Amino acid sequence: MDATGYPHACERQEKAIAQRQPPSNDEFQPSKLGTKEYWDHAYERELQSFYNSGDIGEIWFGEGSMDRIITWLEMQNIPKDVALLDIGTGNGVFLIELAKSGFTNLTGIDNSSTAVELAKAIAEKEEVMSLKLQVADFLHSFPNLSQYDICIDKGTFDAISLNPDQPAEKRSLYRQALHSVLKDGGLFLITCCNWTKEELVSHFSEGFEMLQELPTPKFQFGGKVGSTVTALVFKRKE
Repeated sequence: MDATGYPHACERQEKAIAQRQPPSNDEFQPSKLGTKEYWDHAYERELQSFYNSGDIGEIWFGEGSMDRIITWLEMQNIPKDVALLDIGTGNGVFLIELAKSGFTNLTGIDNSSTAVELAKAIAEKEEVMSLKLQVADFLHSFPNLSQYDICIDKGTFDAISLNPDQPAEKRSLYRQALHSVLKDGGLFLITCCNWTKEELVSHFSEGFEMLQELPTPKFQFGGKVGSTVTALVFKRKE
């Protein structure tokens, strides 16, 4: 198990840091974490656990990742009523924290219906009733997903990249979908563990410009210092 709570999700980044070299596409191995079936089963377990014990399940990249983004949004004086989309919302906990921080126009999508059911159940328990939660495949966006001021991704692009079925094509579809749902000048905040800053900048160079890299925790391995998580802010080009 790694810091995300799921096995081997950031294995590629850790290996590259240990070897003092950037990850190469040749090292990127497909994984069950990139399949819808894996996440359907995972959220079925988490949903049952929530009903049995109230356990909300895993928070991808931990609570610190949520705090990092919320703090950045507040430091930028982002209006609380901005239209914000959480791509791959999972258990919805991040949106709940945003709502508790005063944000009022929040939408979360996930292609797992069980994840959305879990998110709705947790939101109801937390008495956060303003969230718009829906089942949707981001790679095949529905018309009602446009337009947003801010899109946030914490691990979904990682999962898509691990898909054993034409991952390069899916990454391209992801970029196109992002460009279509984000307003001109809108912001895209991504937290990722399988791609370096340079790789993400290159992948999103068409239609986006990087504004800022957010600080993430460092670790030391074999005398070398690095980070298994990259957090970047992009702006949609007008």
